[in-house]
Amino acid sequence: MPTRVVCQTLALTLLLMCSAATVTAGDGNNGCKGLPDYNALKTALVAATTAETSGLNNQMWATVVDRDGVVCAVAFSGVNRGAQWPGSRVISAQKANTANAFSLDSSSFSGGSGRPNGLALSTANLYSAVQPGGSLYGLQHSNPVGTQDAYSGPSNQIGTANDPMVGNKIGGVNVFGGGLALYGPGKVIVGGVGVSGDTSCADHNIAWRVRNNLGLDHLSGVGGVSGDPARPDNIVFDITPNPFGGPGISAGGFGHPTCLNTSGSNSLPPVQP
Repeated sequence: MPTRVVCQTLALTLLLMCSAATVTAGDGNNGCKGLPDYNALKTALVAATTAETSGLNNQMWATVVDRDGVVCAVAFSGVNRGAQWPGSRVISAQKANTANAFSLDSSSFSGGSGRPNGLALSTANLYSAVQPGGSLYGLQHSNPVGTQDAYSGPSNQIGTANDPMVGNKIGGVNVFGGGLALYGPGKVIVGGVGVSGDTSCADHNIAWRVRNNLGLDHLSGVGGVSGDPARPDNIVFDITPNPFGGPGISAGGFGHPTCLNTSGSNSLPPVQP
């Protein structure tokens, strides 16, 4: 084959490969267009952190992901990125990913399978099931965090509109309070929000307030495990000591331990229709 033809063929092949990569990368971020941006998340987080003074009363991190797990926004509530636990930034992304990854809406029902109203699971609801001997033991190890995306980029962009996690799929599974699925109008799941920086119970309460502030809590009637139809994915405190040692026993299988100086979960704002 003549050299010119070989070069033209290689050039065309590379062009097609680059075009395919561009389409794939672009498609991965489309779900963020209808979700809160940095400014909206920051405002909602600061208001929620101010309203919830339980736990250690710390400043917080928050992350929003779309339905595909792509990070859409990252924010912190303090005066700078060091005013809240640095380790909680990636944990908040894990929580957002987990709540989104293991929650469903009514589209999950078809052909006689699935749940007609969907199922919302907060990260707090997963705690007991992943303990040794639990039905979901090992789940917390199933989706490792993408560390290259989670920790790359300049430090001065962390927690800003240009946080290096934005636009990437961080992954990770977290199984204590602070992660909630986001449901838009029509009870359609659109992603997840994760909050971290305090006790896990306070994280849950603040995440709940953030979701409410964002207006993405349209899950009245969606299935849940809390036993409270007004708060289907609320944290559940039903763990009693195990007389044989080891993890406590959750009566319903979805319980979460109580935390230092944290209360009021049963009076959090009810979800919207």
